[in-house]
Amino acid sequence: MTQENILVLGVGNLLWADEGFGVRAVQALHRQWHFPAQVTLMDGGTQGLNLLPHVQEAHKLIVFDAIDYGLPPGTLRVLSNKEVPRFMGAKKLSLHQTGFQEVLAIAELTGSLPDELVLIGVQPEDFEDYGGNLRPAVSAQVQPALEIALTCLRRWGIKPELQNEGLGAMEPLLHESLGMSVFGVAAMPVPLKVS
Repeated sequence: MTQENILVLGVGNLLWADEGFGVRAVQALHRQWHFPAQVTLMDGGTQGLNLLPHVQEAHKLIVFDAIDYGLPPGTLRVLSNKEVPRFMGAKKLSLHQTGFQEVLAIAELTGSLPDELVLIGVQPEDFEDYGGNLRPAVSAQVQPALEIALTCLRRWGIKPELQNEGLGAMEPLLHESLGMSVFGVAAMPVPLKVS
């Protein structure tokens, strides 16, 4: 039996505060857990149609994203399979969503939509803060979102292992300057002294 390819994708834009939730979630998953070769963790950023071949090759897909559900900030919501394209098509929900909606539509039209699709979305508090970091209500949902993804992966027969020294150093998904602890500090305005 051939192993099924599984793609875990974080989409969003780190430069727009809570819009970076998806990327931060997949980054945390990569940092904390080790997976067999059939599982690919990917920072999809705002790549839109460039993600199409990756989605088409996946048998199962988990997507982390910041989605404007109209709920209280920090609310997690999980959508599966047919709910995902329909829900994302209801209105523009995030800055990059149109491109990803098109990716799903094209994958479906070409008969290569993943067999299982799970969207783990969080209600953002702020999409408008250029250079800002995740707000506390959204940041607090990264770990719960990872637990949901891990539950899905285990249901699909994947046995994740906690990262440890014995597994060797993992290549980071993002450059260290974009790490949440560094990025949030670096993005804060520096007061100017006038003499």
